[in-house]
Amino acid sequence: MNVSKRNVLWTFLCCGLGVAMVSLDNLVVITALPAIRESLGGDIQQLEWTVNAYTLTYAVLMLPGAALGDRFGRRRMFLVGLALFTVASAAAALAPGIGALIAARAVQGLGAAALMPLNLTLLTAVAPAARRGAVLGALSAVEGLAIAMGPLIGGMMVEHLAWQWIFWVNVPIGLLVLPLARWRLAESRGANARLDVVGTVLAGTGLFGIVFGLIQGPADGWAGARVLTALTGGALVLAVFAAWELRTPMPMFPMRLFRHRTFSGMNAAGLLMFAGMFGSVFLLTQFFQGPRGYSPMEAGLRILPWTVVPVFVAPVVGFLSDRIGSRSIVALGLTFQACGLGWIAARVSPDVSYPSLVPALVLCGLGMTFYFSPTANLVMSSVAAGDRGMASGAVNALRELGGVLGVAVLASVFTAHGDLATADSFTDGMIPALWTGACLIAVGALAVLATPRRRRAGRPGLAPAGAAVPGAEGAGT
Repeated sequence: MNVSKRNVLWTFLCCGLGVAMVSLDNLVVITALPAIRESLGGDIQQLEWTVNAYTLTYAVLMLPGAALGDRFGRRRMFLVGLALFTVASAAAALAPGIGALIAARAVQGLGAAALMPLNLTLLTAVAPAARRGAVLGALSAVEGLAIAMGPLIGGMMVEHLAWQWIFWVNVPIGLLVLPLARWRLAESRGANARLDVVGTVLAGTGLFGIVFGLIQGPADGWAGARVLTALTGGALVLAVFAAWELRTPMPMFPMRLFRHRTFSGMNAAGLLMFAGMFGSVFLLTQFFQGPRGYSPMEAGLRILPWTVVPVFVAPVVGFLSDRIGSRSIVALGLTFQACGLGWIAARVSPDVSYPSLVPALVLCGLGMTFYFSPTANLVMSSVAAGDRGMASGAVNALRELGGVLGVAVLASVFTAHGDLATADSFTDGMIPALWTGACLIAVGALAVLATPRRRRAGRPGLAPAGAAVPGAEGAGT
């Protein structure tokens, strides 16, 4: 095996394990909430914040994390993020009370925000141009699989071990990857040597307002003063951020990237895909544990037809994306996902037979695979080498924002039409919520179809279609 292939494999191993750890924590805690409440106490709002504290710091600090990687070194910030995530996982497992757990989850989100934007950048730097689609597709499939497997893995640990193990499992992985990443990952930096402090503060503040408002919306009501203030204030600060980035000579995030239809369309699709998928998986997990009466592990097993598909299909999809292009594959994946959710919405009832839902779950799994596998290559190929760090940060930040948006919106639709009191009232709320998720993803498919079939060359800071991004193979020292 030559040096180049070894570098790709080692880098994929480090980045893949990092992605798997962080992505699992998006949903794995949800299945453990009843056990956490029994062990540590806490009211419903505190339990919600064991999930939201992680989501808030993760989504808000993603762009600043990418900027710090460009400034101080991507491998260095990857290691810092991984170390923070590992230590915070141990702290969460050892938490003596609900407040300590919430604080540890916030630090976990901080570590994830430093780690996640750099995975795509580090791997893109070593992957050969001819194989970049397959390599990045495999990494994206790892992310999608980890997200979807969260309920099953969380349920198994809660049922057969203890809820603390959903955090302990991260510690040996982190301790393994830290020295490996220090030894094998190549260092690289972005084009801008100076950190845009004003832009970093504005981005973090604006995203905090938006994410906090979305989190509190279902609980406080969307017309509540705190929610409206957070959403309006966040949107205004982000508008100021955009204006600042357009004027400053050394921007934290080059706004010109959004002039590229591929970059804009894929980011819009990612936000909508994550909104529909996260909100739907959240409701399905609750449906199987609530009206159907399954244990946490049994509920996770019922979602397995959705989650196991990427294992078999992802390598094929990544291979195809290198040869026939990614646009149609991603649009088809979003269509599959929307149709699968619509199928479930049309069939679900308090006494629905599980086998009748299996084809829809498989269709959702196909949709997730077709979306995740080519997306990373499609986005990263649309930007120049010096912009890859911030492009990756934008992709991950908007996806995480989409997840928060999806849970908030679908939960609001659910509560407007049903409640948790009975199986009938649960499905009364679940059906319109799933249709909402399906519609969001269908709009994402339209956003992908609106992107050009071939990326245009000649724009400043953008890579031509099908071309190797300058410096992709040799970035780093």
